[in-house]
This record gives sequence, C-alpha cells and structure tokens, in this order.
Amino acid sequence: MSELVKYQVDGGVAIITLCDPPANTYTYEMMQQLDTCILKARMDESAHVILLTGEGDKFFSAGANINMLNEVTPNFKYFFCLHANETLSRLEQTPKLVIAALNGHTVGGGLEIAMAADMRIAKEEGGKIGLPEVTLGVLPGTGGTQRLGRMIGKAKALELMITGRTFGFDEAKKYGIVNEIYPAATFMEDVMAFAKQFVPPNKASKAVGLIKRCLCSGLEVPFGEGLAIERELQQHLFQSDDGKEGISAYVEKRRPQFTGA
Repeated sequence: MSELVKYQVDGGVAIITLCDPPANTYTYEMMQQLDTCILKARMDESAHVILLTGEGDKFFSAGANINMLNEVTPNFKYFFCLHANETLSRLEQTPKLVIAALNGHTVGGGLEIAMAADMRIAKEEGGKIGLPEVTLGVLPGTGGTQRLGRMIGKAKALELMITGRTFGFDEAKKYGIVNEIYPAATFMEDVMAFAKQFVPPNKASKAVGLIKRCLCSGLEVPFGEGLAIERELQQHLFQSDDGKEGISAYVEKRRPQFTGA
C-alpha cells in the first residue's frame, strides 16, 4: 500500500499530511492510514499539538474519491462512511489541540475532515470551501450535517448545504468556519509558529487538551454533567506537574516552564 498519509513531528507539533495530489481525495486506504496516524499522534509523548494539512499548494482535500465510490456497492459505501465517521470522531476527541491548515481548496469531505479539527487556519486566496454534496444527489455524510450546524447555526448551515455553494476563505471566516487567514507566501511558517505557541514550555499542553475535552464532551451532555466533567479534569490538572508549576510560578512572579506533564 502506498503512503497516502505522512506523519512527522517538528518541535512538538505532529504534522499529518494527506498526500494523494493533486486533490488529496480520500479512499478507504487513506482513511485507514489517517486513523493510524491519529492514534500515533495521540500516544506520541513528543507531540503536543496536531497539525493536519494537504500535500501541495492547490488542495487541502476535495473529499472522497468519487471514482472509488462509483465502483463499490451501496453496502461498502455505508461502511466506508461509518469508518470515516469513527476516524474523525477519534480526531475530535483526541485530548490534544488539532489545527487544520487549509493550504488550498477544502470542499466536500475535505471540509468534513477540517471541521473535526479544533481550529482552521486558511491560506489567503488559497481556494474555495463548502459542502457541495447535494449536487451529487447525496448529503455530507462524514459528519458534515452535524458539525456545520453546531459550528455556525442551523439556518446558515442548511442554506449552505442545500445550495451546495462553494465560497472563499474570507467569507468562511465571517461565518466562523475559518479562524484565521494567513498570507500565502509564508503560510506554513506562520501556521507552525501559531501551533508552537501551544507547545511546552510556552503553554501547559495538558491543560489545553483537557480544556478541549471539557468543551467537546460537556456540550453533548446536560449542564450538570458538564460541570462534573469539568471538576474531574480540573482535579487531574491540580495534581499535574504543570498545574503545580503554573501556580508556583505565579506566586514567585516568574515565567512558568511547562513540560506537558
């Protein structure tokens, strides 16, 4: 099997790259490899932040490989979507900050992957974004209907999905789909600099990860249960090395030196 997803760690940032240019469309094989890389990043003690991007400068990802979908049975399509949903849920629930670097067009299933990240940073005038699945007679079936609605609200999400319209990153930022837009000339350098601010000793990465866990898990349960999750994870941080270091540094009026432990 060829390498369809690359994994490397640079200064505490695990970089996961979708690599089937030019469009970085995903197949069952790519999704398997992505799943493996997500698990690897989750368990990798040298990785404190996960950065997800696409190979080349034209596409982050154009989504599922349509030729593959055309050749397989409806039953295989169903289980393919199920596996992809499990993979993206794993990414979403990983207790490490996940940043999607949108280096080019991010449409269909490509946007569904990006929405499973915690933040999305786009390249200036780098391409189009959207969920055009309705033009194929199907729906965004890899979490798109659920994540976009939660992200920007029911009315706007419905409009974008039923029209299938694609649009620029500037418009996506207005809706809250994209967090930041960086200049094309220095895009990856700027994204890496942004990601490394959440790596020790700059930030308590365990606290960042558990803030994410509180938010992701807490919003899916009643308020009282969300508070219980918050209390439990706060106790973990009070007992952590970084929790002790942060409080000591504040009292001693010095800059904390976090380790991620």
